[in-house]
Amino acid sequence: MDNVPLLEVKNLKKCYGDFEALKGVSYSIGSGQMVGLIGPNGCGKSTMMKCICKIHEPTSGEIFIDGESTKGKKASALAKLVANVPAESRGTFGMSVMDLVMLGRHPYVDSIWWESDDDENVAMDAMKRFGLDHLKDKQLSMLSSGEYQRAMIAKAYVQSPRLMLVDEPTSHLDMKYKLEVMEYLQAMVKTDMTILVAEHDISLMARYCDLCIIMKKGEIKTIGDPKKVITEELIEEVYEVDARVGTDPDGEIYILPKRFRASNANKF
Repeated sequence: MDNVPLLEVKNLKKCYGDFEALKGVSYSIGSGQMVGLIGPNGCGKSTMMKCICKIHEPTSGEIFIDGESTKGKKASALAKLVANVPAESRGTFGMSVMDLVMLGRHPYVDSIWWESDDDENVAMDAMKRFGLDHLKDKQLSMLSSGEYQRAMIAKAYVQSPRLMLVDEPTSHLDMKYKLEVMEYLQAMVKTDMTILVAEHDISLMARYCDLCIIMKKGEIKTIGDPKKVITEELIEEVYEVDARVGTDPDGEIYILPKRFRASNANKF
């Protein structure tokens, strides 16, 4: 089992009527990696994540986690392997931070009516790790975007998953909280968890990710070390944008968009 990838996606296709959102995607990733999923809006990033955690059923293809197919797995069994952190949505109806984090223990609850003391201890420990213990009784609607994102990640963390899927974790955050969330995710990777994160901030992905998967129109354009695969030519091909890709004094990549290539740009 040592050579078995943590996540293996084989010829994954997802169609909505005549539209192919995913066109036979295949790749594999190992344990203890931060993997960035990069590409323009509508390229299939979120669709792929939803297929992995079975929010959506693939049209064809197969997904393996630790060598086991997800086909036929019950939701409770899959939730012990895969945790999903969706893009921000606050339809939580007065729920507190503690309530939300405790939901992550649902796959482990044996009692019909109540969580155990152990479940509560796991939730409390997670809230301390993510700096949320002083907010445990606060309603989610009263949290800042950074606090809310940490609460969602804490909920996923208490599922004790092998794989965490995180969709646009920094899209509503300022610079400080962008870095804070990515530092939390990187710390979890060091526990041998693998995190697949979809994000539009390419510079952030290049800094924190071990591997990047670049997508366009439902297909994978390239996979590899972000410091090697993220180039000006790739940005132009995938995003149809002229950009400068540079390296700062610390050896970190940064991307500076310059202009977009569009036939309508000069019509105004």
